[in-house]
Amino acid sequence: MKIPNLLQRKALGYAALATLLLTAGGVIAQVKKGKVRPMTTAQWMKGVMKPHCTALKNGLEASPSKDEIWSELAVHAALINEASYLLMEDGRCPDGVWANAAGKTLREGSAEVLKAIEAKDTAGAKAAFEKMTKGCAACHEKHREKK
Repeated sequence: MKIPNLLQRKALGYAALATLLLTAGGVIAQVKKGKVRPMTTAQWMKGVMKPHCTALKNGLEASPSKDEIWSELAVHAALINEASYLLMEDGRCPDGVWANAAGKTLREGSAEVLKAIEAKDTAGAKAAFEKMTKGCAACHEKHREKK
């Protein structure tokens, strides 16, 4: 077996570094936008997640009492749950933080919120909502652009 000379070792090192940088650049791009679909992650958050999360939070804080309000809150929780699946598609998931936050915490928490809403359990829904938003916070901590 021939031992590579210094020039060959440097070339291999630079090739490995270039591969690492190109791979990392692809990961960052996937956070900003999926691979095929045109909606950016920022548009997804602003257009889908924020309005439904805000409506759910405000509705639970108001301690709903009417069936129509409970029904509306269930729609918000269900859409957030569905979003947890979509956030994992189209190459958007760049790492384990995202997978755990969107694919586990957000998904499980929103399902618990929905279950509590269906039972008209305000306290349970609020507790589950708090758990759910921990997934949002974890993902934003790592992936949200700092202004």
